[in-house]
Amino acid sequence: MKTMRGADALLSAAVLASLLGAWWAVSHRAWVSPVFLPTPEATVQALAEGLLHGDLWAFTLATAGRMAAGWGLAALAGMLLGAWIGSSAAARTWLQPTLEFLRPLPASAVVPPAVAVFGLSSGMLLFVVAFGAMWPVLLATVQGFASLHPRLNEVADALQMPRRDRILKLGLPHALPDILAGLRLSLTVSLIVSVVGEMIASQDGLGQAILLAARSFRASELFAGVLLLGAIGFGSNTLLARAEARWLRWQNP
Repeated sequence: MKTMRGADALLSAAVLASLLGAWWAVSHRAWVSPVFLPTPEATVQALAEGLLHGDLWAFTLATAGRMAAGWGLAALAGMLLGAWIGSSAAARTWLQPTLEFLRPLPASAVVPPAVAVFGLSSGMLLFVVAFGAMWPVLLATVQGFASLHPRLNEVADALQMPRRDRILKLGLPHALPDILAGLRLSLTVSLIVSVVGEMIASQDGLGQAILLAARSFRASELFAGVLLLGAIGFGSNTLLARAEARWLRWQNP
C-alpha cells in the first residue's frame, strides 16, 4: 500500500513538473505573447511582490474568508433542510418540483435580485455564495437520508423511536458519507462563486484583482492571482479530505 502511494506521488509530481516545463518552454520561446502568457519567473516575482508589498495578501484573506463563511452557511442550511426532506416522504413529494426548479439556476443569476434586496454589499455576495454552494450539500443529504433501508424504519416504528433519535442515530450515520461528499463539492463551488461574485459586484478579493489585472494586460499579476486561487482550493480540499477520512474510519476497519 505504501509503495503504491509512493508511486502515485511520484507520478503526480512528474505531471506537475511536465506542466511547469511546458509553461517555461512556451513562455521563454515566445510562442505566446508575453502580454498573455508571462514566464514562471515573472509570475513568482509578481506573487512575491504582491504578497509582501502589495494588497495581494489582503485580497487572499478576503476571498478565503468569504468562501469559508458562505460554505459554512451553505453546509448548515443544506444539512438541516436535507435531513428534514430526506427523512420525510411527504416533504420529498411536495418539495421535489421546487428543488428541481431552483437547482439548475446558476448562482450568477441570483445576483440581480440579491442586489435589489441587499445592495452592492458584502452581505449580498455572502448570500449568493451560500445559495450556490448549498445545493450539493442539500441534495447529498436528501439522498443519504432517503436511501435508509425500510427495515430500519420498521424497527424504529416498533421501538417507538422519536423523530429526533431517528435522524441522529439512524439517518445521520447512514447519510454521513453522502454528506461529506457533498461538502467537498460545495467547498469548490463556494470558491468559484466567491471569485465570480467579486468580479461582478466589484468586491475586494482575488476575483477583483484578477479582473483588474486582465483589463490592464498585467499577465504576471493575473497568473499570480490564479496560483493563489489554486492554492486555496487545494489546501481547503486537502484539509476536508483528511477530516473525511478520519470521520469515516469505521467504514475501513
